Amino acid sequence: MTATGQPDGSPPLAGFFIVDKPVGPSSMKAVSRVRWCAGRAKTGHAGTLDPLASGVLVLGLGKATKHLQRAMDTSKVYETCIDLSGTTPTLDAEVEADPVDVPSPPTAADIEAALDTFRGPIKQAPPAFSAINVDGQRSYQRARKGHIEDLPERDAIVHELVMVDYTWPLLTVRIHCGKGFYVRALARDLGRVLETGGWCRSIRRTAVGAFTIDQATPLDKVPEPLTQADLLSMDDVQALLHHAADAS
Repeated sequence: MTATGQPDGSPPLAGFFIVDKPVGPSSMKAVSRVRWCAGRAKTGHAGTLDPLASGVLVLGLGKATKHLQRAMDTSKVYETCIDLSGTTPTLDAEVEADPVDVPSPPTAADIEAALDTFRGPIKQAPPAFSAINVDGQRSYQRARKGHIEDLPERDAIVHELVMVDYTWPLLTVRIHCGKGFYVRALARDLGRVLETGGWCRSIRRTAVGAFTIDQATPLDKVPEPLTQADLLSMDDVQALLHHAADAS
């Protein structure tokens, strides 16, 4: 396939393809897999998912890549299981957790009151293990060298924060948030409010704007070859992006 068309003479691929990324591969590995299945068509993504996170990864192919920023600017929905009994430097399962002594575990009412402090416009410091640039280096690169430090707070917005399940020490919450929100930072900050630990045992993204997990194809089930019929068309992409903008 070339920029001017596919081997059979049909037009180049153009549209969005929604992947359900599993835990393990990076977002760029998912992009590489889809690009390969699409005959090396130009492919990009609308917002990174950490290797240990799963769920919706919006990919754009061909001329649809120029609309990826619009998708990146939409709100997101996540579900995460937070372990309140310990902490990890990365705030996820990359390393073994250190236990935290919690003499009296919080009640569901305690947690609901704490969650309320994170609803609406908030200030949030990104995790030290994040891709934020600090003095010309990615923060996670500095953190891996031992420079684990609090980063400056940023504005964030939480449209909805729902307690889905709680049995000490595991709390599952669903988060509908704006661009730039860090789920792992919520686990950290919630633990500070509750005077417990706080790290994410799992993170799953279920929606990016109007693009949902129901539209997603598991990464290991991506068709090969990927054809235009497998993609959301440019008309569908424009309509869904417009819907997401109206809803925000």
